[in-house]
Amino acid sequence: MKPKSVAVVGAAETTRMGKIPDQSVIALHADAALNAMADAGLKPSDIDGVATAGISPVELAHYLGIKPTYADGTSVGGCSFMLHVRHAAAAINAGLAKTILITHGESGRSRVGAGGFGRSPSSLMGQFEMPYGVTTPPTMFTVPVLRYLKTYGLSEEDLAWVAVIQREWAAKNPRASMKDPITVDDVLNSPMIAWPFRLLMCCLVTDGGGALILTSADRAKDFPRKPVYVLGTGESVETPMVSQMYDFTSSTAFKISGKKAFETAGISHADVDHLMIYDAFAHLPLYGLEDLGFCKPGEAAAFIRERNTAIGGKLPLNTNGGGLSYMHSGMYGMYALQESVRQMRGIAPAQVPDAKISVCHGVGGMFAASGTIIFSNEAP
Repeated sequence: MKPKSVAVVGAAETTRMGKIPDQSVIALHADAALNAMADAGLKPSDIDGVATAGISPVELAHYLGIKPTYADGTSVGGCSFMLHVRHAAAAINAGLAKTILITHGESGRSRVGAGGFGRSPSSLMGQFEMPYGVTTPPTMFTVPVLRYLKTYGLSEEDLAWVAVIQREWAAKNPRASMKDPITVDDVLNSPMIAWPFRLLMCCLVTDGGGALILTSADRAKDFPRKPVYVLGTGESVETPMVSQMYDFTSSTAFKISGKKAFETAGISHADVDHLMIYDAFAHLPLYGLEDLGFCKPGEAAAFIRERNTAIGGKLPLNTNGGGLSYMHSGMYGMYALQESVRQMRGIAPAQVPDAKISVCHGVGGMFAASGTIIFSNEAP
């Protein structure tokens, strides 16, 4: 796609977030969608493209009364929504649709109309990982992170710093689930979940959702909100089994997706003002910083510990508080995208001064997939 040829003109999260026992999954999708439409000054009949994960785009379109010419049901885990943005931009460029709605909704905590995390015994995971106790995200992600820590001589404390600094960002966000300050000792003294992950290194379990509306840049000026332009995009997939990563200390999908996004955007790392890295667990920002090229291998922990990603640092990271403190209903990618859009609009609770370029990077599954979106608030 041509950089800045497509823009986000509508963006919103669900009216409530955290614990929502009276709304089902489809209701959360609809709530977010209607909020995004209100943000853009649109109604369902103005939408001609839909994309979603977790539910079918068929269900979404029917529920909202949309009759689309474009539908995308790509579902590769939490970064699905980054891929939806990429695909929507390509579809708009190709004339397949003019105004595309991307939605997300999950009852991760209340489990109202929610599916399970089950795996068939005949699947690859069912045959080669589950018999050995690798069954849920905390036990799956321990496989690569233990190798990463050993290779680079790092410790639990290095993971703890990620959670501590992201809580500092969350404290500035009224909608964050967890806002009370924490220390490294607090993290290290929290209950053990699966070595080396302690409770405060693990993502929240919440209810909520979000939605984005994209259209062509030449139409974007006619909408009420300041457009946020798609500058670059990338995507990749790696493996359905975390035990079969090409390299436990690095995500190949991260590297491919990130490189493609930077290439299409035509920017350097020095141009980036704001960064979102999907943080279902505390190790993911370390992998993201290194695989995207902001740090050399093994140096991300020190980069964070030295407060480069903290408030006032040179590379503000996960400024909403991230999946560790802001919100994590299961597929976090939509919330990261929402924060990038807020930063580019200049309306984020913890706004980065004069930010012009935001990189939003996501993971799907346990290093199974990746998506990277680069946004700009400067008109083409």
